[in-house]
Formats: sequence, structure tokens, C-alpha cells
Amino acid sequence: MSRAAAAQTQKGILGWIERTGNRLPDPVFLFLWFIVALIGISVVAAWAGWSAPHPVEIDPDTGTYRIIAVESLLSGANIRRFLNDMPETFTHFPPLGYVLTVMLGAGVAERSGLFATAMRASMAKVSTFWLTPAVALVSMMGNHAADAAFVVMIPLAGIVYHAAGRHPLVGIAASFAAVSGGFSANLLPGQLDALLLGITEASVNTVFAGWTANIAGNWFFIAAMTLIYMPVIWYVTDRIIEPRLSGFALDGSAAGAVDDKAEQTAANAGERRALRNAGLVVLALVALWAAMVLMPNAPLIDPDAPPEGRLTPFYRSLLPFFLLVFLLPGWAYGRAAGTIANHRDLVDMMAEAMKDMGYYMVLAFAAAHFVAMFAWSNMGLVLAVDGADALRASGLPAWAMLLSVLLFGAALNLLIGSASAKWAVLGPVMVPMLMLLGLSPEMTTAAYRVGDSGTNIITPLMPYFPLVLVFCQRWVKGFGLGSLAATMMPYAVGIMASGMALTVAWVVFDLPLGPDASVFIDVPTAMTGE
Repeated sequence: MSRAAAAQTQKGILGWIERTGNRLPDPVFLFLWFIVALIGISVVAAWAGWSAPHPVEIDPDTGTYRIIAVESLLSGANIRRFLNDMPETFTHFPPLGYVLTVMLGAGVAERSGLFATAMRASMAKVSTFWLTPAVALVSMMGNHAADAAFVVMIPLAGIVYHAAGRHPLVGIAASFAAVSGGFSANLLPGQLDALLLGITEASVNTVFAGWTANIAGNWFFIAAMTLIYMPVIWYVTDRIIEPRLSGFALDGSAAGAVDDKAEQTAANAGERRALRNAGLVVLALVALWAAMVLMPNAPLIDPDAPPEGRLTPFYRSLLPFFLLVFLLPGWAYGRAAGTIANHRDLVDMMAEAMKDMGYYMVLAFAAAHFVAMFAWSNMGLVLAVDGADALRASGLPAWAMLLSVLLFGAALNLLIGSASAKWAVLGPVMVPMLMLLGLSPEMTTAAYRVGDSGTNIITPLMPYFPLVLVFCQRWVKGFGLGSLAATMMPYAVGIMASGMALTVAWVVFDLPLGPDASVFIDVPTAMTGE
């Protein structure tokens, strides 16, 4: 069944979601329309004299907080800024450099075969009892491989489940829930952290200049998400989904094809040797970074900083660390496996990775200008101050405010699939507003990530939803879009409920979100050093 045919037969809320979402323009053009709307609103707001006191800057003449007024984006100064600073606006967009840096390495790890082989090898000898949690963990970790997790792990899970005597659609559902529903969950930071926290940095700087993102700022939180989501996916898969899917009869030709693909679930001798080489390189890189922190006169320690700031160089070095931890093991694997013959192949893989980022760069160009123009208009600051005052007057606890961010992101995710596109729109308002209430940018980002990933698996607008439907139809020809959405609904409920509980607990117990990243901040101290 094609996606168009599925949309025609789908009824109810899922059909409305697909029809509405399909009428939305591409995210790039969404940002262009947002920019047009922003210009219009700024003109009206400037004419109306919309203003607010700056939360930290003092006017030296009056001794009171400086008043910030909304500026029209059609003023001469802002038109000149838009035209003259266009290259800098684009190239200085923080997520752009972060993501491209990590993808230089991740592209090699993917194209050399390291990611795919590691995922297959990790599933080769798992017992039937531990099959579901193993699939969930490997699928969530596979998000470091970006698209490879969808195109390798999800169909592979179906084959592995069938080989274990279980329904293959159960494996596909469990892996899809982990890869997409657990999109932000992982034991280690990666390219998604670089992308979202880069947007968070740009959002903070629309109001408070000088804040820099820490790629590990959500590390502990996303690791906890992984540990929380695993048993949820395990329970839903084995107790709810498997009994429900047992009634779907398999297509005979698909079941027979498993014998021809069985060898894909295990690595051959050459791949095992290549994986060992890659693992040794990873250990060497970890040892090198540890030495640069623990050795005398360690280069990644700032001895002149206060105690809480001495590890800042180490945190800032994590971005190049993840570049190397993908690049060098991928190179070592490729040389041993025969997928990289010489340095030219390595360079070609890095270049191909940059080609794959072409669409993202177009999106980043539009998003960078939206975020920058939002800052030029001062609307971010005024909205943040007024919104913070309203939330403060409401008396809502911090966790309730974060749940509102989480739920709004989850609802918007049903219509706009791109995590970065949504965060580039929401971040410039949400992050500064909650900062003024004492919530850190890292905590707001973490709450958004829970909501953004939780509804991925029930919206047909998720880019890989039709692909997963094709994987299912290889085994059961009559399996439709509605069947897939209904199958994934219990996962979405479980993931959202557990993610919300985790967010509330994190705030209530004031747990660290990552190295040098806390739930609460003091804005004047954090921004001005007072």
C-alpha cells in the first residue's frame, strides 16, 4: 500500500493528522513564512511601544533595569544588518558547526560498515528471554548512526525475532519504538546533542550574550531515559504487542527469505577482526582523553579557574572527541574489512557525509536567519520577561512549567517532524523565559527532547513511518498504516508517561543533567558573573 493510498483509507485523528501535515510546506519554507510573520509582528509591536525591563542589565543613569523595546525589522538598521551580515548569520549559527563536525566522523563510521556490523553483531547470540531489552538498547544506541538505525536495525529486528520463533512484526515494533520513540535516549551524547544544544545556545544568546553550549549538558538525563525506556518497551512488547500481533498470518515468501538473510545477523570472521580493531581504537582514544585530564599540567584542565570551572576545557573538547571516536574507529574498521582501501576512500566518505547534510544546511540557513532576526527585534527578550512574569504569577511549580514545554513539543511533533525545526522555533522563547524563572537551558532542552521523541512513532509524518510500514508489509501484506499506528500507540503512551515522570523526578530531586549542568541556575550569576 502506498503512502497516498494509506492516507485515503485512514480515518479519525490519525487521518486528520496526515491530511493536515501533508498540507504544510517543507520546513525550509515554514521558516520563510515564520520570518514574514515575525517581520509583520515586529512592525506592529514597535508601533505599539511593546517593551520590558531587561532582566540583568542596569541603566547607569537611572540605576534601574534598562528598558528594552521591540524594534521593527523593517527599520533601516535592521535591513542593513540583514543584508550585510547574511554570511555571518549563516556561518555563525551554532548548530551548523557542531553537527557538521560530528558528521564528518559519523559518516565514515556509517559508510565503512562499522555501525551496521556492530548492530548486527550485538544481536547475534542474544537469548530469547533477553531479546526485547537487547533490541531496545541496541536500537536506542543505534541513533548515533542516524539513518542507519532505521534502515538496518528495524528490519534486522524482524529477522532476528522470526529466527527465534517469535512474530517478526513484534521485533519491528520493538525496534521502531526504541529507535524513534527513544530518539533522544542514549548512553552517550552524540550528533543530536550537538544539534539541539547548539540551537539552545543560539536561543540563550538572543537574550543573554556569552552562554556556550556543553555537548554533554544532557548526558546523565538521556542515559536515564535509556534505562527507563528499556523496561517500558520490554513490558509493552512482550505483554501487550506480542499477543495482539500473533493473529497476523505471515506471508510465505517473506518467511522463506529469512534463510537467505540469516547470515546477516552474525558477523563473519573478517568483520569480527575489523570490529576488534575499531574497539581498540576507541579504547586508545578514551585513554588519551583521560590522560589529558589526569596527567600533570593536563591541557584539558584550567588551573586558574574556580573549582567548578576547571573542567570547562574538557567539556568543550567533547565535540572533537566524538568526531574522532567515530572517524578513527570507522577508518580502522574499514581498513580491516576492506571497505577503505586508502586515504582517498576515507576522504570520499567524509565528502559523502557532507553531501548528505545538504538539506540540513539549507534548513539551517533559514533557521539561522529566523533566530537572528528574532534577537534583532528584541521580541525574544520581551516575550521571555512577560511570559516569565505570567508564569511566576500563576504559582506553578518548576516541574509543571517543564511539562507544558514537553506536552507542547509532543503535540507539535504530530504536524512537524523535524526536531531541530521545532526547537529552532520554540527555543528562542521557551529557553530565555524559563531561565528567568531559574531553570537552566539544559533542563528546558531535556524536557523538550522527551516530548519530541515520544510521539514520533504514532505520526505518519515522521519521515521513516512509511518505510517502517514497508518493512511490516514484507511479512504481512495486508498490514496498513492504521495497523502500524495502533500497534505503536501503547509504546507512545508508555514512553510519554515514563518520560514525564522522569522529568518531574529530575526537577524535584534537583539531579545533575550532565557534567557541569544543573536543573536550576541563578540568572544574574550565570550571565554576568555577579
